Amino acid sequence: MPQRLHLVFGGELVDPTKSVFKDVNDIHVVGLFPDYASAYDAWKAEAQRTVDNAHMRYFIAHIHRLRDEEVETSSTEELG
Repeated sequence: MPQRLHLVFGGELVDPTKSVFKDVNDIHVVGLFPDYASAYDAWKAEAQRTVDNAHMRYFIAHIHRLRDEEVETSSTEELG
């Protein structure tokens, strides 16, 4: 069974209606998680911690979707 890795990260946005970070150098990487449930728990904790700042947003990135293990060469490997 393949791993389903998830990355939780966030930071302050320029505009709360868009997903553009104010300063990419200040992005907070919460961590990499082995399943969606643990990533969701981490995301929720950070979102609740920063609830008073309308410009702060946290996201869950599905890292496992970036690579297809069944394909000999994935599209991301061709970029390098």
